[in-house]
Amino acid sequence: MGELTKLTIAEARDAMRKGDTTSAEITDACLSAIDGAGALGAFVHHTPEIAAAQAKAADARIKAGDAPDMCGIPLGIKDLFCTKGVPSQAASGILEGFKPEYESTVTTQLFDAGAVMLGKLNMDEFAMGSSNETSVYGNAVNPWRRGNDEAALTPGGSSGGSASAVAADLCLAATGTDTGGSIRQPAAFVGITGMKPTYGRVSRWGIVAFASSLDQAGPMTKDVRDAAIMLRAMCGHDAKDSTSADLPVPDFEAALTGDIKGKTIGIPKEYRMDGMPEEIEKLWADGTAMLKDAGAKIVDITLPHTKYALPAYYVIAPAEASSNLARYDGVRFGHRAKLSQGDGITEMYEKTRAEGFGAEVQRRVMVGTYVLSAGFYDAYYNRARKVRTLIKRDFETVFADGVDAILTPATPSAAFPLGENFDPIQMYLNDVFTVTVNLAGLPGIAVPAGLDKQGLPLGLQLIGRPWEEADLLNIAYSLEQSAGFVAKPAKWW
Repeated sequence: MGELTKLTIAEARDAMRKGDTTSAEITDACLSAIDGAGALGAFVHHTPEIAAAQAKAADARIKAGDAPDMCGIPLGIKDLFCTKGVPSQAASGILEGFKPEYESTVTTQLFDAGAVMLGKLNMDEFAMGSSNETSVYGNAVNPWRRGNDEAALTPGGSSGGSASAVAADLCLAATGTDTGGSIRQPAAFVGITGMKPTYGRVSRWGIVAFASSLDQAGPMTKDVRDAAIMLRAMCGHDAKDSTSADLPVPDFEAALTGDIKGKTIGIPKEYRMDGMPEEIEKLWADGTAMLKDAGAKIVDITLPHTKYALPAYYVIAPAEASSNLARYDGVRFGHRAKLSQGDGITEMYEKTRAEGFGAEVQRRVMVGTYVLSAGFYDAYYNRARKVRTLIKRDFETVFADGVDAILTPATPSAAFPLGENFDPIQMYLNDVFTVTVNLAGLPGIAVPAGLDKQGLPLGLQLIGRPWEEADLLNIAYSLEQSAGFVAKPAKWW
């Protein structure tokens, strides 16, 4: 076998079934790679003992001949997923020392399928960020560099550690979560595939909440086939999550024929932004041509309320965050501030939250509390909810007209240097192409499709019909085959 850490899920699955390698060997190779990649800041809690035990059990299952597709596959788990007995901090100081007594539904399903946990991955604090610079652990770093420039680049956010780890071949795949683009934007920045399923397709139980009506977990993988394999293991109805859909889970991998003849792909005019880099424009045009050459019909569409998506998102998401984060008060779990003589319960709340939450989380909690306050609830929050309904209706109209998927850029730029973007508004604009998908609850996938002139990856986004992830993955598979993206970062870490 070649370098074991470079295997895709599909390659590793097939190699283990043939007896060419074992889960224990692949896991050991990944653990060694992680040990040598401290400069990337991707893994923040290491679980080698758990990984070794799970790999041994997986090898026994494979030998017995009853192993699911994910059996023996070493994964990184985003720090937002609760993992029993393992620190689950959401990259926040307020959850320091928190080790859950339970397992999230997603990790339960992955481990039941025989997957191996290498450790927990870095992220923006409480998933609030687009560059992985709000983490209590410090920055995650993109394994890619610009030409001969040694400036450290962002891997994107909030699933920056997941993106960095998969792109650097520290793990075969990773879990991510996506509230406004936090799987798709980092995937595009590091040249991997990132899939956000339809809202309700994957259980949110045991995933630390940011904005409950927007959050959705998904796979971050080396290619589309791996996304299909891993997504199937993550999906399914969960009675513990009231928003979980009771729908059958298709065999997503079986849907990957690459045949998209007769499919209709929409190109939304509203995504042509002023000042969009020429390289992004060209990539989008090239992707459109690839789908057309593969037999798809290309149509121009309009999503007229797109321009209101970012303002609506940055009212709704902070509002839900301020509500969800009210539970971190220093009473039941996590950090509690040291109190002075005479301090009461109010002082304990104030000091604990001031010490435990970082600046970006504090900013969003304050914005959320403001828009939910008595005098502003109708002016901001209710108005944003109405805009959300209009955005959802835009997509419904387009799909009703026969469009099967929508092609857009994944990000407005390639990865930018860490420490460069200090203006919160500029940072929020990174989500311009992705937030509509969360507001409408739709499935979306980012696929690497080219390099910019500085040698950095650029991604395209496909948006699908609700619950039709299989069809979306097949269209993404066709795009992936046409784009032929195989570039990898040169190892510097």
